[in-house]
Amino acid sequence: MGLSPERSLPIADSHNDLLLACMHRCERGVTDPFGDDWLPGLRAGGVVFQVLPIFTEEQFVGEAALRRTLEIIALAREIADIHRADVAIAEGAADIDGIIGSGRIALLLAIEGAEPVGASISMFETLHRLGVRMASLTWNRRTMMADGIAESGTGGRLSSLGVEAVAEMERLGMVVDISHLSAAGVDHIAEVATAPFVASHSSCRALCDHPRNLTDLQIGLVAASGGFVAVNAFGSFVSETAPTIDAFIDHLEHAASVAGDDRVAVGADFIDDLVRTVDPILGRQLLVDAADLSFIEDLKAPADFVNLSERLIERCGPGRAARFGSTNMVDFFRANLE
Repeated sequence: MGLSPERSLPIADSHNDLLLACMHRCERGVTDPFGDDWLPGLRAGGVVFQVLPIFTEEQFVGEAALRRTLEIIALAREIADIHRADVAIAEGAADIDGIIGSGRIALLLAIEGAEPVGASISMFETLHRLGVRMASLTWNRRTMMADGIAESGTGGRLSSLGVEAVAEMERLGMVVDISHLSAAGVDHIAEVATAPFVASHSSCRALCDHPRNLTDLQIGLVAASGGFVAVNAFGSFVSETAPTIDAFIDHLEHAASVAGDDRVAVGADFIDDLVRTVDPILGRQLLVDAADLSFIEDLKAPADFVNLSERLIERCGPGRAARFGSTNMVDFFRANLE
């Protein structure tokens, strides 16, 4: 039985690696993994807006990164074509309202790490022409533009190429994402950015002392830029003990206490299925031991957003819950995409 309307929420999620999972299944002969595995769950969970990052796996780092990214963008376009009655790719502000208003899910393409760009800043414009509207300069590793969080010991800020990349992204209207960026890199972004930047899937360091989480100072920098902080539901980032939906909401509440109620969102980063579908080796790259991968048992997949909706309304009230659940993120992209 579904939730009654007063107990359910539309959900906007700023990080789901489902394109990578779909690519791996397509390469193994599955005809429509999005329709089989993901669309029913997105619908069941009430998702109305979904950011789809394109991640460069270790074996594609280097010149193969761009080719792999182009292949995954092509897959995203194919998904949108096959399932045009249910989803569409949003490239501009006007698209968002039109897609959601028609009862479909708005999909927004993003790049997780600048490996596909390499040293060629012009590639940002190419990717933008193909529909990419958000990008981060790094994943956990180092790129030519910046250090990821796994390289924080270097104290590295952005390279000169990274500073140029931020300016180019702003020129194009592509949103800068700081999740996975080193601490010094976050500070540097705040110094050089002239447009709002976001943290697409990062929780709060004050509640769970993990290097992937943001300090209150970093949360404040994102909010001051006009961006949002989207809380990550990966268990190891939520709690050092057994993670729960309530602990996840604690992160939403804490981020709101620092950034304001209008600067907080959901960036679930569901990876339980991803690690099983794609490659267990991924687990060893997440700054946690693969044997210690931790999940919120009733918030592991898009369909579980119904569980979050109910508890979020109970704890925060319908108005704040709606802002955290979708309104903040949809409003941000409506205001910051051309």
